Amino acid sequence: MNSEQVQQLAIDALNDLKAIDIVTFDVRDLTSLTDTMIICSGRSNRHVKSLAENIVTHAKKQQVSYIKTEGEKEGEWAIVDLADVVVHIMLPTTRSFYNLEDLWEPIENLREQRG
Repeated sequence: MNSEQVQQLAIDALNDLKAIDIVTFDVRDLTSLTDTMIICSGRSNRHVKSLAENIVTHAKKQQVSYIKTEGEKEGEWAIVDLADVVVHIMLPTTRSFYNLEDLWEPIENLREQRG
């Protein structure tokens, strides 16, 4: 699967279980770690865990070769790393506190200005 297909797989899995406020960043020009960063929220610890598990289930069905997860046991912030796509799933309070969108947007805007 290419990067765009993995991204769509993750978004579909999140939409299946009604993830809140899904935001996608194309970061391939900003970092060599991944191509796409997806950030979303879950309504509860259990919802965060379920969203992460659903992405993993979809990825395994499509035989995505690299799948790593972190934080799904606690359920406040889970990360699903699919190599080309990294998904951050957080409780709204955790998302607000860490505000990852504000970490990536200024860098993205700076690169566009330099263009």
